[in-house]
Amino acid sequence: MLLSCSFLPAVRKDHPAGIPAAVPGPEPAIIFNETLVAFVDEAVRYAQAHGKEDALLEFSNPDGSFVRGELYIYAYDFDDVVLAHPFSPERIGTNRTNERDAYGNLYSYKFINAAKNGSGFVRFAYSNPARNKTIEEKLGYVKKVDDTWWLGSGVYTGPARDTA
Repeated sequence: MLLSCSFLPAVRKDHPAGIPAAVPGPEPAIIFNETLVAFVDEAVRYAQAHGKEDALLEFSNPDGSFVRGELYIYAYDFDDVVLAHPFSPERIGTNRTNERDAYGNLYSYKFINAAKNGSGFVRFAYSNPARNKTIEEKLGYVKKVDDTWWLGSGVYTGPARDTA
């Protein structure tokens, strides 16, 4: 079993951009892979129980039940179009196929391949908005809802290294 953890800074819920921000505080929280998987699994069950339209509304809500500290759910279809994102509503409806990570590597196909296989983890480098847009490694986990769309979440895991 793959086991890793991410040390997360304390978060401030009143961040003006609506995303977690590092602030002085107690020891950082720890998120294990099992927590990430359980969170995405819960979201998939929610989507299956409530239907796609209601689920996408909930996943796009920055104050919704699928935003928990640094964790949040995002949704895509298999054409790489954003269906839901609580902190980047301007991206909903856009195709991210040609988007590159912080090192210029195409990476979205890794998410799609993992989701087409049912589920999986993807590592990539991304700018962390909670740490002054510092380039950090991020571990994403995705899971297929059905043959038309998938859900994911992720955590920053530390300094980035080029994974080309």
